[in-house]
Amino acid sequence: MTVDPAEASEAAQAVEAPEGTRTARPANAPPAVNVPPRGHGRGRGPGRLALALLAPGLLALLLTYALPLVWVLRMSLNESGEGGAIRQTFSLATFGHVLGSGHYWNVIGRTVELGFLVTVFTLLVSYPVALFLARTTSRWRGLLIALAVTPLLISSVARTFGWMAILGSQGVINKSLTGAGLIDGPLPLANNLTGVVIASTEIYMPFAILAMISGFGRLDPALEHAAASLGAPRRTVFRRIVLPLTLPGVLTAALLVFVLSLSGYVTPRLIGGGRVFVLATEIYDEAITALDWPVAAVLSVLLLAVFGVVITLYLRAQRAIEARFTGPREAGS
Repeated sequence: MTVDPAEASEAAQAVEAPEGTRTARPANAPPAVNVPPRGHGRGRGPGRLALALLAPGLLALLLTYALPLVWVLRMSLNESGEGGAIRQTFSLATFGHVLGSGHYWNVIGRTVELGFLVTVFTLLVSYPVALFLARTTSRWRGLLIALAVTPLLISSVARTFGWMAILGSQGVINKSLTGAGLIDGPLPLANNLTGVVIASTEIYMPFAILAMISGFGRLDPALEHAAASLGAPRRTVFRRIVLPLTLPGVLTAALLVFVLSLSGYVTPRLIGGGRVFVLATEIYDEAITALDWPVAAVLSVLLLAVFGVVITLYLRAQRAIEARFTGPREAGS
């Protein structure tokens, strides 16, 4: 009688297995692989490596952001004395003084107004440029993008002084309009909110263009061609396809420009001529000129609170846009 080798192997395994653990195994089954228990072998290596790589960045954030923020919060609980003295207390009296003053509420309102106006005008003039750069297939696309962000190579202080020469009462615009006989006197384009908005719009345009280009990844030209082939006019294609797919990038650019304009100091100080009071200039005046560090700290905390409100609104708007126009993001996108 002949014995099948596969049957003999299964019988031997059944005899060697302990009682209660004998299971039938096909002859052509792959060999068993011994998986080491979790926590042994190389399991700890990636975690320690990741922690070691994150340590320098976490330390930098702790020293440059977290500790100064804690110091500002602590300073806001102190009270101001005469001659720049600071009384070390844990009181909300300085918050009450600031929030009870109409002047500081006007400063907060002017700051939000400036941020809103700069954001709106920056998006209006930057969107066509970013859309063109995102859709063009020219071999000069890289050069065009570089030219769009070239102003970032020049200091914002230098660009602000340039706008002072352009917008001043004896600047290029007023001189040209007066020489052409279009106006009798110089237009008030400087030392007011109008000049600050104009200069800030140009200064923040490169940031908006870069943010929009990076957020236009969902814009597929094939969708536009498909809609056009079905008879949709250009306005409908833009309103139903292009605009919804580019809204995430526009929203990101709006957040970036709004935050930058809220914290801007150089342009409101120089173009405003000391007549445009925003939180950044007011914090500087309170801390350096008046030596009132508790009030400056409270204004800084209020500015951070405005940032928090803006970011919260941005996150809600982003979720609403995702649900209304583009749908939920795919995993890993």
